Amino acid sequence: MSVEEHRDIARQKMKGHCGVYKHCDGADGRVCQRNAYGKSIGFGGVGSGQSFYNNYNALQKIKLKMRVIGENYTPDTTYEFLGHNLTLPVMGASLTGVNSFGGDSVITEADFCRNTVLGAKDAGTIGWRGDTYTYDWDFMPCYDAICTAAGGWGVKISKPRDQEILKKVFKKYEDGGAIAAGIDVDGSGSTIMAAYSKPVFKKTPEDIKELVASTKLPFIIKGIMDPEDAVAAAEAGAAAIVVSNHGGRVLDSTPGTAEVLPAIVDAAKGKTRILVDGGIRNGYDVLKMLGIGAEAVLIGRDTVRAAVGGGTEGVKVLYEWYQKTLAKAMKMTNVPTLEDITREIIY
Repeated sequence: MSVEEHRDIARQKMKGHCGVYKHCDGADGRVCQRNAYGKSIGFGGVGSGQSFYNNYNALQKIKLKMRVIGENYTPDTTYEFLGHNLTLPVMGASLTGVNSFGGDSVITEADFCRNTVLGAKDAGTIGWRGDTYTYDWDFMPCYDAICTAAGGWGVKISKPRDQEILKKVFKKYEDGGAIAAGIDVDGSGSTIMAAYSKPVFKKTPEDIKELVASTKLPFIIKGIMDPEDAVAAAEAGAAAIVVSNHGGRVLDSTPGTAEVLPAIVDAAKGKTRILVDGGIRNGYDVLKMLGIGAEAVLIGRDTVRAAVGGGTEGVKVLYEWYQKTLAKAMKMTNVPTLEDITREIIY
C-alpha cells in the first residue's frame, strides 16, 4: 500500500483528533487545532497554534534553486549518525503518547512504539522514542520496542524529570544497547506531567553535564530554539542537539524552526551535531532544512499517521517515500551527495 492509502486508513481511525489533511499546517480551521482551555491540547499546537503553523509556514517560504545542466548521476542519500549508517538523513521523532491522537481505541501505546521503531529499522533509519505521563518503571513500551524488539536500534528521549530518575532510565537503555539517549529540554513546559505527579524541570548546564557523565551513550539535547542554548548544550557535552519547539506544543508564538536554524548553525556548527524537526512533510522540505544547515531531520506527525494507518509497514513505506523525494530534489538542485548540500541551493 502507498503512503496515501495508509493515510486514508489513519484518517478514519483518528477522526476527531487528526484530519490527515493534504497540508498538515496547524491552521486554525483544522480539527486538531483548537484552544483547549485547560484540557489536553491533543494533536495540535498550544494556545492559538501559531508555533505549529509557523513551523510549516517557515519552510514554505524557502525556495530551492533548480540546476539541471551537468553530468547525470544517482543521488546518494546515505547518512552516518553516531557511527551508524542510514539510508537517508531522516529519522522518526520522539513523539509519544497515543492519548494525544485517539488513545488505545486507535492504537495501543505498545503497538505504536513497535511500529515506529521497527518500521524505521526496516527502512534503514532510526526511530526515536519519547516520554509521557503514562510511563513509569513498570510500563516502558519504548524500552520494549527499542531494546527488546529492535535489539537496541533506537534513541530514547526522556522528559526533563528528576536527575536521579533520568540516570536510572539512561542506565537501563545503556544496558539494553540503545544507540543514544537524551532529554527534550522543551519538555520543561509540559503541564500534564506535573498534573500526574511526574514533575519536569528546567535544566542547568551543570545538570546536563551530570547527565552526560552518567551514561556511556551519546547524549542528545532536544528542544533548542536559540543560539545561546545551542552553545550551552554543546559545551555541556551534548553529542547532538535537535532544533525544535516541540511541534508547537509547549509555547505559543515561537518562530518556526527553519527561521531560527541558520543562526543556531552559525553559532554551534562543529561543536555538536545539529538536527531539526518541525513542519517537514516531504523530501523537498528535508533538502531545505539541510540547505540551511541541519545535518538530519526528525519526522513527527507524519510518522504517527503512518504507524496508525499502516503499522510497521506504513512507517517503512513513509521513509522510503521521503528517500525518493529527497533524491529527486537533490538531482534537480545539482547535489550528488549530502556533503554537497550548502546554502547555495536555496533562495
